[in-house]
Amino acid sequence: MLAKRIIPCLDIKDGRTVKGVNFEGLRDAGDPVELAKRYSDEGADELVFLDITATKEKRKTLVDLVKRISKKINIPFTVGGGINSVSQIAELLHAGADKVSLNSAIVRNPDLINKAAQQFGSQCIVAAVDAKRIGNQWTVFISGGSINTQKDALQWIKEVQQRGAGEILLTSMDKDGTKSGYDLELLQAVNAFAQVPVIASGGAGTKQHCIEAITEGNADAILAASIFHFQEIAISDLKGELKKAHITVRETT
Repeated sequence: MLAKRIIPCLDIKDGRTVKGVNFEGLRDAGDPVELAKRYSDEGADELVFLDITATKEKRKTLVDLVKRISKKINIPFTVGGGINSVSQIAELLHAGADKVSLNSAIVRNPDLINKAAQQFGSQCIVAAVDAKRIGNQWTVFISGGSINTQKDALQWIKEVQQRGAGEILLTSMDKDGTKSGYDLELLQAVNAFAQVPVIASGGAGTKQHCIEAITEGNADAILAASIFHFQEIAISDLKGELKKAHITVRETT
């Protein structure tokens, strides 16, 4: 079995790491460069950096901050927020990102996935999907969760996969920041057809939640923010619990 990955997420606003609940009520969680270095040193498998207001504010991701973080870490680094062109992707990869996370831009222009995957390889392209349950289906939201696209999330994930996305970053808006556990039903529905790795996001509150996302939700990786930022759970302790649950993880060096 492939090792399951633990991925801290840095949500960035005004150059600081922030965390909210259901995409609202943001509070400061620290300096992103310091946090990134800490997670790299503590044995995180990867790091995700999301400039959460870049799309809404119609500006580019903070390239200088990406450069500063990339110099402090030695783990794969995914960057997202406000990316809407192949040239911007090239700039971020050149600045030190290993992958880019695309969300609002690919909903508005799905061909960007094809072009980006063709130019940089699918392994560099992460399709981020913010899904919220409305009625009897999950619906895709964009622009930091502020715009309802009316798109069926499962159908959209099938499309981005076909277009060349190499990974899915799947965030349950209903669970985001609640610490009530991942949306296992959503994970199961996506992993029933997904042919690329799926990162579970939204709802981590305990080590058991992380175990369930993998054993019941079939996630390939777990992404979390609050539990790591506020030092409620140490990455090494989480890896220890995953091992006890017979889940393969990468060893912390």
